Amino acid sequence: MVRSRVPRKILGVIPARFHSTRFPGKVLAPIASKTMLQHVYERASLSQYLTSTIIATDDERVYAAARAFGARVRMTRSDHASGTDRAAEIASAETAEIIVNIQGDEPLIDPAAIDAAILPLAHEDDIVMATLKKRIEDPREITDPNVVKVVTNHAGDAIYFSRCPIPYDRDRSAATPYFKHIGLYVYQRDFLLNYSALPVGRLEEAERLEQLRALENGFSIRVVETEYESLGVDTPEDLQRVSQLFEASILEGTKHG
Repeated sequence: MVRSRVPRKILGVIPARFHSTRFPGKVLAPIASKTMLQHVYERASLSQYLTSTIIATDDERVYAAARAFGARVRMTRSDHASGTDRAAEIASAETAEIIVNIQGDEPLIDPAAIDAAILPLAHEDDIVMATLKKRIEDPREITDPNVVKVVTNHAGDAIYFSRCPIPYDRDRSAATPYFKHIGLYVYQRDFLLNYSALPVGRLEEAERLEQLRALENGFSIRVVETEYESLGVDTPEDLQRVSQLFEASILEGTKHG
């Protein structure tokens, strides 16, 4: 694959814990003859702009599985409060100027979505953080607290993230667009290394949304619109649904092969 060139060294980091609260061991769950983690790693490796990709874990089982399918992988501390902190530990030992935090439970991650989030930081030094949003198509997601909504200004920077419907459509206008947040983050390296030291504010505590820490401390987050529909795996039921999608795509490929 011919990779497009950007003026920065860019590292993708996939934090991969074994002890997930709702679904322990999910990163090693099998999907179409591969682990979920291998699918994420291989999809991320198709990005045009990532210079390299590394898996960050604190579990020997995950480390061994990643090595078995040929991934770059590094053991990290076990006391990290979030994947962001784990990505920061990796970033502290790397020379990449931009760090992309890629969720380890999204086996269908779109490489083009990764690239879209990278571009603002690759070309503008004053943008320290970027993420993604997608227009909500299912009205039920607007009121679902598990679907995080985001509103942005004319420049494309986040005004607020919330589990509540934002904006509030007072006149119930069918034309009001709602956007959900896609949890992929791109950071300037120096900003990421200092992120965990930023004070946690009331908004972050109330919403339980870590990205609000940047906004509460006066930093901007560029939000790029994507058509990528995030399909994270949080439960065994989610795994079954994603596995069915993989099986359907394999059958379709067989028909046209």
